[in-house]
Amino acid sequence: MALDVGSSKIAALVAQTTAEGEVRSLGLGVSESKGLRKGQVSNLEQASFSIRRAVEEAEQQAGIPVESAILGIGGGYIAGVNSRGGLGLGNKPRDVTRDDVRRAVSAARQVRLPEGAEVLHVLPQGFWLDAQNGIRDPIGMVGHRLDVNVHLVTSPAVLAQNMVAAVNQAGVVVSDLVLEPLAAAECVLSRDERELGACMVDIGGGTTELIVYAAGAVRHTSAIAIGGDHFTNDLAVGIRTPIAESERIKREEVWSSAELGEQERSIEIPSVGDRPPRSVLAREVAEILDARAQELLNLVRREIERAGLWTAIPAGLVFVGGGARLQGLCEMAEKAFALPARVGRPRGLAGLGEEAFAPEYAVIVGLALYAGRAQQVLEERPTLSARLKGLFLA
Repeated sequence: MALDVGSSKIAALVAQTTAEGEVRSLGLGVSESKGLRKGQVSNLEQASFSIRRAVEEAEQQAGIPVESAILGIGGGYIAGVNSRGGLGLGNKPRDVTRDDVRRAVSAARQVRLPEGAEVLHVLPQGFWLDAQNGIRDPIGMVGHRLDVNVHLVTSPAVLAQNMVAAVNQAGVVVSDLVLEPLAAAECVLSRDERELGACMVDIGGGTTELIVYAAGAVRHTSAIAIGGDHFTNDLAVGIRTPIAESERIKREEVWSSAELGEQERSIEIPSVGDRPPRSVLAREVAEILDARAQELLNLVRREIERAGLWTAIPAGLVFVGGGARLQGLCEMAEKAFALPARVGRPRGLAGLGEEAFAPEYAVIVGLALYAGRAQQVLEERPTLSARLKGLFLA
């Protein structure tokens, strides 16, 4: 089972790896998220109840009970840092062993972290052997010194512990924790996008998370404290309508101001309280959403530039998450970034219903595929080099 515990919805997906190596969906459960805010548990009892509802629906569809799950972790406190470490192989050149790779990765991991933070992932970017760089699997090669560049993904320990506690209280044991954008990239980014360089932007309810790939490896991860809920709240305040109606309008009714042009199409909306319904211009709604979208895109650009990767993403941007449904977002991004942009839809999981081929299901599908790949790699090639190639450097 894969679990995506977000601020807007909770999804549970039961999947199975077939004898042919295909990962197939058996059941998908979705429930409204309660007791969570910006990727953190704010009410343990409510969060556990919401998780249990999604799990039970997935189990009912699959026809089997599930005891453990792989859990996605995200939120505004996720951070990434690049590091380098290595070791000498001796006075004379010799073959690189699995233990050498393990020790080089361990050396790269030794960085000072913020108080209370723990390492969630160690993602190798590439190895150096003497003067040769760009090596993906150095085992068996010959040299004097081995170095490795890695990307470390960190998270506050209490954030992960509270999320695990909520899942445990729902009757499910957490078998592994995976960064949500890393999981989503499993089923959204193509190999060409990873190699050429692309930024995937996961717009969740409470936060937006970024992951940048270049030369086939993760180069940057970060989070921005703006999500789809901010668009909804802006709209509710701006046109004075209930939150639920604002969410519906955001998803179904409005196009971007660029697409609307000078049209004066009106939308009838309910008022707050007992006041009668009234009409607002679609252009007014679009202007409110465009302002927030522009702010978010500016922050995304600032993050990419801060990481020194602005010229490293010629393949452009890929948007996932519920916020990726915002009409006109890709067009606005292409204009602002002068780069291609698209909405990412999950692929690679057999047996999935049509309703799940949407950007908001990228994380849950990616988690299932990630777990399936990990299982296959460990069963077929249970060596360190195989795990590095199979999980991180594909």
